[in-house]
Amino acid sequence: MRDGLQVTKDQTPKDLGRVWEAVLASSSQNLGRDCVEQWIRPVKLKAVESDLAIVAAPTHFMADWIERNYGLHLLRSLQALMPGIRRIDVIVATGDMPTATVTAMPAATPAQPEPQARQPGPVAVPLPAAPGEALESAPLDPRFTFDRFVVGKPNELAHAAARRVAETCDASFNPVFLYGGVGLGKTHLMHAIGHHLAETRPSARVLYLSAEQFMYRFVQALRFRDTMTFKQQFRSVDVLMVDDVQFICGKDSTQEEFFHTFNALIDQKKQIVISGDRSPDLMDGMEDRIKSRLQWGLVVDIHPTNYELRLGILQTKADAMLAGAPDVVLDPKVLEFLAHRISSNVRVLEGALTRLFAFAQLVGRRIDLDMTQECLSDLLRSAERKVSIDDIKRKVCDHYRLRMSDIVSARRARAVARPRQVAMFLAKQLTTKSLPEIGRGFGGRDHTTVIHAVKKIEELKATDPQLAEDIELLRRMLEA
Repeated sequence: MRDGLQVTKDQTPKDLGRVWEAVLASSSQNLGRDCVEQWIRPVKLKAVESDLAIVAAPTHFMADWIERNYGLHLLRSLQALMPGIRRIDVIVATGDMPTATVTAMPAATPAQPEPQARQPGPVAVPLPAAPGEALESAPLDPRFTFDRFVVGKPNELAHAAARRVAETCDASFNPVFLYGGVGLGKTHLMHAIGHHLAETRPSARVLYLSAEQFMYRFVQALRFRDTMTFKQQFRSVDVLMVDDVQFICGKDSTQEEFFHTFNALIDQKKQIVISGDRSPDLMDGMEDRIKSRLQWGLVVDIHPTNYELRLGILQTKADAMLAGAPDVVLDPKVLEFLAHRISSNVRVLEGALTRLFAFAQLVGRRIDLDMTQECLSDLLRSAERKVSIDDIKRKVCDHYRLRMSDIVSARRARAVARPRQVAMFLAKQLTTKSLPEIGRGFGGRDHTTVIHAVKKIEELKATDPQLAEDIELLRRMLEA
């Protein structure tokens, strides 16, 4: 192969295709198949001109990523097949023609095994998107649609808000800020909005990206001294969705640009959807002016899942998996068991079910409780993290904005007594401590005080939905 390939100016597409297939084969051994399938295979060898190989990537972002992370690898792989090559250009192609050169990677010569640092010169390196070109949205997961989102009490408001954004054009709630813990459905809803808009309003310019990608593109704009193009591109969209905005906390320059982009889109009555892991006012390192703007519109807290919602999610996922694996037999009690035992994270919950199906298909066993405990023993052990009375007191004090000294004091004002009763109730539910031990943990109280607190909270839960929700939220946080 090496001797049969020559560096000429009239390489045919067939010749170039043979060379590139050989590069893919060697890359699979050196980089791994997954890496090649995701990053290298979409790239094509377009031409060989003298000592220069030109390869084309489908997008500006991918071209820049390939150049920074795999440029040297591709150069050496091509040199092994075509020794005359000394340089490689990663370009962005539209159809069969290149539209912009990202960079030229100098070759490594025998006397210089590693490439020298790139010298400053007139090499044009444009932004991830060319002037006037629409920014490309991050890929949307085809699984994350409204049809596959299981709605329950903890997430019904977030689901309704996302539906409103996707189905109307008036930006009546702007911005929409979704926040909650890991694996509660924030990203799912944002992807669902993107899918729905693509189907119903294909002409709308919708941009979804993570806050990290926003920062990366802004840094690229600063690096290449073309912030005006960056501003024009981000401010020309109809719907902007930024995921995990907490990532830009403490990054002053990125926050400055985000602030101006936010204001420009709001002034144009363009829809903004943002997600974070906590409410805006609790984001340390976020500028106050951005916090206030994030709270302008609709702020939605996605609560930790309750048992009913977790069971619904499992049933939906199990139905889809059984349709693709008709030979698997699933005991319905397994879903109830998992919904009870794994409460911290929906991703972990779904991952547990996926593991069970894989195990059942590989060993040909029925999915029952015995098999579940055997297959998920490590996961179930981690879900049984021990909760201490001190943990409970801290969480309850944080939730009700009390000091630790208040909850163990002799004060009997309702603002202190009710949270204290809630904490005793949770201590009885979540720990193995005896009633006298619980009483001692709350300022040396008698066990009869603990009994009274538990009974009182049980009665109030039946008539006070807000208290019941508070207790459920606290329990989920303690078990997380």
